Amino acid sequence: MLTYSFENLGNTSLYEHLYNCIKKDILNGTLKKDEKLPSKRSLSKNLNISVITIETAYGQLMAEGYIYSLPKKGFYVSDLSEIMTSSGNDKEYYTNANSSRHLDDSPNIYLQKQDDYFIDLISNKTSPINFPFSRWAYLLREVISEEGTNLLNNSPIGGIYELKSAITKHLKQFRGIDVSPDQVIIGAGTEYIYGLIIQLFSSDTVYAIENPGHKKIFQIYDSHNVKCVHIPMNKDGVSISELEVSGANILHISPSHHFPTGIVTPISNRYKLLTLANKSPDRYIIEDDYDCEFRLQGNPIPSLKSIDSNGKVIYINTFSKSLSSTIRISYMVLPPSLLKLFYEKLGFYSCTVSTFEQYTLAKFIEKGYFEKHINRQRTYFKNQRNRLLDIIMDSPIADKCTITEEDSGLHFLMKLKTKLNDKSIKRACDKKGIKLALLSEYYYDEHDIPKDAMSTIVFNYSGLDLEMLPKALEIINEII
Repeated sequence: MLTYSFENLGNTSLYEHLYNCIKKDILNGTLKKDEKLPSKRSLSKNLNISVITIETAYGQLMAEGYIYSLPKKGFYVSDLSEIMTSSGNDKEYYTNANSSRHLDDSPNIYLQKQDDYFIDLISNKTSPINFPFSRWAYLLREVISEEGTNLLNNSPIGGIYELKSAITKHLKQFRGIDVSPDQVIIGAGTEYIYGLIIQLFSSDTVYAIENPGHKKIFQIYDSHNVKCVHIPMNKDGVSISELEVSGANILHISPSHHFPTGIVTPISNRYKLLTLANKSPDRYIIEDDYDCEFRLQGNPIPSLKSIDSNGKVIYINTFSKSLSSTIRISYMVLPPSLLKLFYEKLGFYSCTVSTFEQYTLAKFIEKGYFEKHINRQRTYFKNQRNRLLDIIMDSPIADKCTITEEDSGLHFLMKLKTKLNDKSIKRACDKKGIKLALLSEYYYDEHDIPKDAMSTIVFNYSGLDLEMLPKALEIINEII
């Protein structure tokens, strides 16, 4: 029977610790290939932890390929001889990479301390168990060995060709976007990309953004002192009638999965938006496709860029959702008509992403590891969402809430049945150690908030610790 210590875990959750313990035993050969693992109930009894903790750890190990299951027989250790041979000392790297460290132990007095919350329903941080440390380390060593002094050469502003080429192949295969590598511009995060776009156009350009929408987008435009108008949303996306009279030149939208409402812009409205953009040569649409990989039901929604025949869409995407929130590699695809202008005005910039990371990511995509990683992630998040919904339905709050948009990304909406106003809900949850965001917070003016948007939690589950969720739901139930 497997036996592990669960003392002094620090900030590591129970299932993460168990996951790491079992994976370590698999990688170091303590657990052999095809060896049967204990049943969830027997291991739960032996370790004195919940069955859901065992289930979560086993689910993650299976999603990543460390174990496999046989119907009505149980869980078994996978054959990892191939990756063990190719990755050398990756076992040690992975173990060291996952060691926990308290902020209080750091001598750097400028580090921002963690918020004092026992559960965070806002965070989109990547769980350590979801990043492919072993494969990434192996590819990085391969890049250093093969590229040598090339890694010390400055990257062009648009990024290295190998990564741009890998991205275009991925876009064609998975998003139906057929573009040249020359059109791809690599940058350190979408916030940096937004800044480049603003500098590309004249200072009197008017930008339109969705209302409600991500506050940071408005803050970035505002910090560059450009005019920004807020276009209200309806069930089909941004209001086209409001957009027409807004005077905006550039529309910034997320048509495949709007944040925070989850609205998907239907094909008819997409063509209407393109028609509106085609009426003037200075009109463009910024398509922010931030989490297109994680539609959990049905096929991914086709991108707006894939139906743009006149070069009116500036496509933006990031690896912050699919790999890690700290990877800070994003890109935009410029229409051919803007490429010359871009290099004339901004060609003096250097690329803000390390050549080491660019070459490594290029290999990660080219060798098919990115596709496999996305498939594992999608399975993991689907299981995470299903377990989360089961916990909600088994909680005291089940008959006091309605859940919507649970199939279209890594967040959903939970509408509460309560007479409390949003500020009271937020204040009470803060006092009880629950960090959450309400839909009303994403509107740019209190007068814009419709009545049906009140008392609605924006529930982000990408980095959620499910073990703490029952306690949080009991507290929210008491509050409302």
